[in-house]
Amino acid sequence: MPGRVSTRSGRSSAAAIPRKSSVKTLNSRASASRISSPHVLIPEEAPPSELRTRVCGVFADAQRTTAGHRKLVIILRKIQASCCYKKAGTEDAGFDEEGFNAEVGRCVIRVMGVKKSESVGDRVVRFLGLYLKHASEKDNALIPQEAADETEAFPDTPTTRLTSHVLSLLLPLLSSKEKTVRYRSTQLISHIINSLDSIDDDLFQMLRLSLLRRIHDKEAMVRVQAVLGLGRLAGNETEGDQDEVDNSDDEDGMGGLTQRLLEVLQNDASADVRRSLLLNLPLTPSTLPYLLERARDQDAATRRALYSRLLPALGDFRHLSLSMREKLLRWGLRDRDEGVRKAAGKLFRERWIEDCAGTRALPADGSEDKAPAPSFDGLLELLERIDVVNSGVENGVALEAMKGFWEGRPDYREAIALDDAFWDRLTAESVFMARSFNDFCRQEGGGKFESLVEDKMPEVTKFAFYLERYTNSLVKSLKKSVEEGAEEEDHTVEQEFIVEQLLHMALPLDYTDEVGRRKMFALLRETLAIAELPEEVTKLVIEVLRGLCGGEAAGEREFCGVVLEAVAEVHDTIMSDEETSGTTADDSFHSARSELSSDTPSKKRGKKQNASEDDEEDEQQAIREIMVNMKCLHIAQCMLSNVEGGLQSNIHLVTMLNNLVVPAVRSHEAPIRERGLLCLGLCCLLDRTLAEENITLFLHCFNKGHDALQVYALHILCDILTVHGPTLLASAAFEAGKPLFKMFGKALRADERPEVQAAACTAACKLMLGRVVRDDDLLKLLVLAYFDPSTAGNLGLRQALSYFLPVYCHSRGENQARMGRVAVPVMHGLALLGEDIDEELEEDMVPLPVVAAQLVDWTDPRKLVVAGEAASWDEMGRKESKGVNGDVHLDLAVEVLEKICSSGCSREERKILASMLGKLYITSHAAPSKLRAAHDLAADAVDDRRAASDAPSRNALAKYVAALGKVVGELGAEEASSGAKDVDVDETAEADETVPPPAVDGEGHETVLAGAGAGDETTSLPASDLTAKEAEAEAEAEAGADAVKGEKDSLLDELLEDDDDEGDP
Repeated sequence: MPGRVSTRSGRSSAAAIPRKSSVKTLNSRASASRISSPHVLIPEEAPPSELRTRVCGVFADAQRTTAGHRKLVIILRKIQASCCYKKAGTEDAGFDEEGFNAEVGRCVIRVMGVKKSESVGDRVVRFLGLYLKHASEKDNALIPQEAADETEAFPDTPTTRLTSHVLSLLLPLLSSKEKTVRYRSTQLISHIINSLDSIDDDLFQMLRLSLLRRIHDKEAMVRVQAVLGLGRLAGNETEGDQDEVDNSDDEDGMGGLTQRLLEVLQNDASADVRRSLLLNLPLTPSTLPYLLERARDQDAATRRALYSRLLPALGDFRHLSLSMREKLLRWGLRDRDEGVRKAAGKLFRERWIEDCAGTRALPADGSEDKAPAPSFDGLLELLERIDVVNSGVENGVALEAMKGFWEGRPDYREAIALDDAFWDRLTAESVFMARSFNDFCRQEGGGKFESLVEDKMPEVTKFAFYLERYTNSLVKSLKKSVEEGAEEEDHTVEQEFIVEQLLHMALPLDYTDEVGRRKMFALLRETLAIAELPEEVTKLVIEVLRGLCGGEAAGEREFCGVVLEAVAEVHDTIMSDEETSGTTADDSFHSARSELSSDTPSKKRGKKQNASEDDEEDEQQAIREIMVNMKCLHIAQCMLSNVEGGLQSNIHLVTMLNNLVVPAVRSHEAPIRERGLLCLGLCCLLDRTLAEENITLFLHCFNKGHDALQVYALHILCDILTVHGPTLLASAAFEAGKPLFKMFGKALRADERPEVQAAACTAACKLMLGRVVRDDDLLKLLVLAYFDPSTAGNLGLRQALSYFLPVYCHSRGENQARMGRVAVPVMHGLALLGEDIDEELEEDMVPLPVVAAQLVDWTDPRKLVVAGEAASWDEMGRKESKGVNGDVHLDLAVEVLEKICSSGCSREERKILASMLGKLYITSHAAPSKLRAAHDLAADAVDDRRAASDAPSRNALAKYVAALGKVVGELGAEEASSGAKDVDVDETAEADETVPPPAVDGEGHETVLAGAGAGDETTSLPASDLTAKEAEAEAEAEAGADAVKGEKDSLLDELLEDDDDEGDP
């Protein structure tokens, strides 16, 4: 980095710069067009000389290509040496240091006007930076080591004086009015800063202040170059310097350099500026959090640069905190840009694994092509570093990371060994590694990795013994943790995670081996009856058990019977434990009382003690019953989630419903009632009659329940309607859907309960996309909720509607028509909302012109996706729209015109609605009656002064009238032409019936030839008489077209006269 010293150079070049330019420099004819600024001040120049010719020749060659830059640097260095290090007795006229500096500065000045798009300017900048670095090294080599050690002052060499001269020429150009001059001067200064090792102290401060002013330049290209230079200077700024600058009151009010750059990194609108700062700011503990924030940058290239360039250069990732590692991995692997996802996956499987395996350093022999051997100890450490116990659960990022790892590291895939020693010493990391490997081989690659996993995994019987072993260990840990408290909690969590991963691996196993299947079935049956089993383990046990029983109806009945037997055993086990403990306590209590009764004279104290202990026993009994019911209901819920058959055809499900679910719904305990409600909702999915009977119950739960219960009720009702279809909605139990729409309306307006609002929005979107609900009012509520500023903080609702609205409108024509019917009421509602909005919500209000444009886009018939219709393109490369139904925008135009002509429309609302007319798509592929009705309504709107009271509205209305008049005119011409053809066809048909085919005689008349008889009389008719009817029909068609055109011209003339009379507002 450029260092600062306390002293300044003792000499600076002040020589004048020659005026005349050489033919070979940037000022030649070939580059004259590149000079964009005539305002670059060219100093007075000296007469031409041999030195100028040689220097300009070097720069002329440097601008052609970068291939010979090193050779040109040596040539220019020899010229400088001949000017600055003259030998005794040599005299070269004009070859002095000041002349050399002046000639170099003269060439630099010519670069300032070269546009950014011209590569010659970039070549000269690179050449000058390369030369200054080379010359500085050569000058420092000439300084004796003793003299360099004696002083720490900035060395006074010819190159430092040349650098000072060039920078003194460039600094005034940073404030030029020409953007090209500012860009080139900033670029050259930043390049010089990044090329040199040290800079004069005073010059350092001048560069710092000048470049800080450029970070707020209006041109992004200038800001990019400014931050490139400041990023290098920020690396040389110590904490003491920053504190000194923070405490000082400089005239520009500038704080610390690093702090200013961090503000630019966070707030600059240009992605190029943010990306340049990301890659050039120094990596310090104070800047690292701000740099890692760019993982959520709006620009995909910036996010990709973080994962592909910054993080690999950061060093050992283990220096990052655990939460930051998990965030970086989650943000990168779940990014919407594929390039970012690939970069994050490559970072995980190539760099982070090398940090843990210790293989980042090259081998001792220096061979780079030899890949390091797989290190599974490093892989296990990597999984530990990302906290696989928490990130390896469902929807955790560890699964996605390991999926990419196995895909991108075939060496680890082939080298993994899952032998008996591995299964005997399972840890959380090792079992997750095996689970991720098993999932990858069975789900990816189209089955080509199946043989690999079959060779490495144990057979089903052996795997069942391993599962039994670790399940027993888990149960022991659970009992021990209850006795010892939190000391065994960590070990219990790890054991639970191991059992969960083993059950995940058991799901896709091949159970064609009957011995292994029976062993696994018996093990899971016994495991399910364990009362202490955690809920997640219970859920996985039931899923594996469902796969073992088979998919047919008999297998489903067997599955339900086994689960219900386990429920009964769990209930009996817990209650028997309670009775046993209660009996023991009661026996000991009675024996103590009988022994003390003879010795204690007072019995009142014993009665009080008995009463208090009875209350404690009743409370413990109630808690115990709640735990029993919650456990049994959870098992039933997991079972119902894996059942697809009918409820009434399965006696086990009917028994469970009557004996477990219904009493739970009627319970007075809130947790039991909520879980019973979930089980009842799952039962309703299996039986339509049961769903009709309990719809009122779910609606009551929404109306009277708390927030969580309302969310449950919304989910249940949505699932019921999705499964049983819209016929259930029209049944008597739903009262034609009125209670449902009332519930959605209440939920979507609940701004104070965002969870309920988001759940209702998601449910309504699903029902409308599935065509279960087709209601205009509900669609209007959804659109209003999307644009309502009060929902700006409800990201779940906004995200759901951002997907739903365009997909809903562009998927079906009837959906577009429904959106067109609610567009005008939505605009009116938002206009009223904007009048009464609070100041704090005003900034979140979407402008009404933006809303209008969005509604027009959603109802555009050209964007309708038609299944099976391939896109067609015209000769100009534009997409053709064939067979587009124009009725949607036509109906919308009619509603807009009726609204702006009504009295209940404000002036601002009329202005916005009128602007919508000019954006509507008018086509002849619409009903002729609607086209004429819209045209008549538009003509009436022109006569109505309220409809278009300002010039923009009149122009939009005129544009619409012109487009509509053109289509109506074409329609009239087509109808007239088709009418004439019909008349001609009828008359020709009549003639065919009575007259034989005509012939033309020698005089040009058509004659009717005789038929079979030679003596028949013939009549001669002129050809013009036969086409008289056709000519009359064509004249009528032209007259109709002229009438339509005259009507359109009269409307336009009237609008123009109104503009001339009233003028612009």
